[in-house]
Amino acid sequence: MPNQKECFLLRVLAVILALSCLAGPVSAQDLGKAEELYKRTNFEGSLVLVDKRATDGPSLFLLGRDYYMLGDFKKAAEFLEKAAAMEPRNSEYMDWLGRAYGKRAELANPLMAPGLASKARQAFERAIELNGANRDALSDLFDYYLGAPSFLGGGYEKASAIAEKMSAVDPSEGYFAQAKLAQKHREYRSAEQHLREAVAVGPREMGHLIALARFLANQGRMGESDAVFQEAAKVNPDSPRLWYARADVFIQQKRNIDEAKALLRKYVNAQITVDDPPRDSALRLLKETGGA
Repeated sequence: MPNQKECFLLRVLAVILALSCLAGPVSAQDLGKAEELYKRTNFEGSLVLVDKRATDGPSLFLLGRDYYMLGDFKKAAEFLEKAAAMEPRNSEYMDWLGRAYGKRAELANPLMAPGLASKARQAFERAIELNGANRDALSDLFDYYLGAPSFLGGGYEKASAIAEKMSAVDPSEGYFAQAKLAQKHREYRSAEQHLREAVAVGPREMGHLIALARFLANQGRMGESDAVFQEAAKVNPDSPRLWYARADVFIQQKRNIDEAKALLRKYVNAQITVDDPPRDSALRLLKETGGA
């Protein structure tokens, strides 16, 4: 029989062992599997593999992105804050933290929204301070400046300055940003020119081809829009993002509805990634057309 002192030591050891199981870095193998599930939009499966009590930066960062993609922006911000605290000079972590704050601001009540929006802006600005070549952070801060009112730190001139930085890092993205600036002032001829320049510089960039096709469709130039979509299909006929965009345009224009339904069904059954529109969005469009 252990004596009183030995019993106490055994209890202490049990507590230490229990605490060691509660937190710690996720194994490289599990983290790799979880990242792959995240890329395939299986966010719930990714969460299962990453212990929510993890203390290492990469695991906290993945947990934050999983919750962000699941629409739980408060939890996303909590984990991304922890990740950024673990690695305060990580530009990517800071950019994602800004995104989480931004989404929270969009959904918050009028009293909370300004503070969260300011936190988003500060996080984006910090991300660029840490890495001026971070394309995603530049794009996020550009969109913030372009869309936010001046009292929240936004402004056309600020957005224009970021667009110049984007041009230096990625000319195609720079032209794309210039197109957004032109559309903000309803300078549609200039916007089209910049969109075409973005496509010319990055002819295999699916996002820019889709943006040009959507722009032309919104201008009522359906034939030209269809031609750009066909050009995009030559670049990558198996792009789920292209299927979704084309179906969306058809539905907005109330034409080729059967083809739109077929494209959406194809999309729903495809292996999409985090860079593609959510599957739920495609299902919603299908339901609108009576195809679901």
